[in-house]
Amino acid sequence: MAELKPNISSVDPTWDQICAEARQATQDEPLMGGFLHACILHHKSIEKALSYRIAAKLASNEMSMVVVREMVEEAYSQDASLVQAARADLVAIYERDPACHRLLQPILYFKGYQAMQAYRVGHHLWQKGHRDLAYFVQMRVSEIFGVDIHPAARIGKGIMIDHAHSIVIGETAVVGDNVSMLHSVTLGGTGKEEEDRHPKIADGVLIGAGAKVLGNITVGHCSRIAAGSVVLEEVPPCKTVAGIPARIVGEAGCDQPSISMNHMFGPDA
Repeated sequence: MAELKPNISSVDPTWDQICAEARQATQDEPLMGGFLHACILHHKSIEKALSYRIAAKLASNEMSMVVVREMVEEAYSQDASLVQAARADLVAIYERDPACHRLLQPILYFKGYQAMQAYRVGHHLWQKGHRDLAYFVQMRVSEIFGVDIHPAARIGKGIMIDHAHSIVIGETAVVGDNVSMLHSVTLGGTGKEEEDRHPKIADGVLIGAGAKVLGNITVGHCSRIAAGSVVLEEVPPCKTVAGIPARIVGEAGCDQPSISMNHMFGPDA
């Protein structure tokens, strides 16, 4: 006779923690109970919650929440890497942003996280050939969050976009894993070129507020771009660049600048 195996339900500590935080928040702020139940506690998984949250944000008179939610859920069901990236982005924010004290916060309140997850759905649609749907997602993300990422851009996982106001990432841009950037960052072109024309940001790069990286140039892994800089030339790995135009001003100062989030430079940085 075949051996009977116990029916052990799947365990998801991350989702369990998010739900526990939501229940605690409901106790602390009863007026938030309906919101917390709708966004978190009514759902069985992080992907279901994200589908609801993205749809609630992107829906409009032009496309209903039901349709947007179905589109997001289908993307998650077709590509497990979308959920893996969403989890990695969530952990990145929790570990790097001193204003983030709970895993719950980015899902509910941080537009950088929400915009990134919506972009990922748009990128999935772009890869599947649903170009107009992808453009619709890009348009709504730009309108709602002030974040304009072309759906063809390729972005890795473990991304933190802090404050996330006026972010622009062009069509042929590539961003590696574990990259951190602040508000008003542009990864753009330098003119009207139609081919590969946008920056390639390697793993572990830290990009300061207001920095502009322009053209088909590479920023090497674990480098730092100082706030307000305009980068027009290649940046070697593990360097700090600053200025207009940006020049190398020193070493990166640590192995993982995007994780340490240290924006200072100089002999004591």
